[in-house]
Amino acid sequence: MTRLVAGNWKMNGSLAANRELLGGLVSIPGVEIAVCVPYPYLAQAQQRPEGVALGAQDVSEYAVGAYTGEVSAAMLAEFGCRYAIVGHSERRALFGEEDATVGRKALAALQAGLVPIVCVGETLAERDEARAVEVIGRQLEAVREVLGAAAMGAVVLAYEPVWAIGTGRSASVAQVAEVHAAIRAWLKVHGVAAGGVRILYGGSVKADNAAALFAVEDVDGGLIGGASLVAADFLAICRAAAGGV
Repeated sequence: MTRLVAGNWKMNGSLAANRELLGGLVSIPGVEIAVCVPYPYLAQAQQRPEGVALGAQDVSEYAVGAYTGEVSAAMLAEFGCRYAIVGHSERRALFGEEDATVGRKALAALQAGLVPIVCVGETLAERDEARAVEVIGRQLEAVREVLGAAAMGAVVLAYEPVWAIGTGRSASVAQVAEVHAAIRAWLKVHGVAAGGVRILYGGSVKADNAAALFAVEDVDGGLIGGASLVAADFLAICRAAAGGV
């Protein structure tokens, strides 16, 4: 399958900085590229280079109504979004999103024709307790309970070891391989068409470690944070993903 590299800008950017960043991006044969921008910049990001997909960093579980501050999947679709990140570790940790909420957000995205990028991953304490696979299985099961096994085959998953996000640390290739293989196995056991589900790695991917990470059998791309804010760095990661296809 074609790898996906999605840039998560998080709460960064300005009209001027975005213009420069978007102007520095290009499509690259052999890899799908997406940028997930803050809501206020969705309109500006419609002027991105051809071949670069647009995504949002979150989506409401609600379709319409009195939900001040929320943004619906239909609204995102109107702006040309293809993807919506759901369940990012920062949403879980800082804003109290529960596993079931993530499942409902994924469903809302799918119902509006968006592809949810469902994030899963363990904290440092959970890894030290050798509970990484258990925790991720719980997170995946909450999504499957809402979507069902058939619909879950249409999502993108992103494994993000929480302890490796924004810290400059990255899980070892062996650790990444172990968890991605476990995720693929979980999908198969639970009736999901695992072969068609892209599993991204999202823990401090940089230009200098991207090739090694993308060489792992079950790594189907990356969810890129800080490195996606510099066009040259982001494109270097995208080229590494394309070279491994």
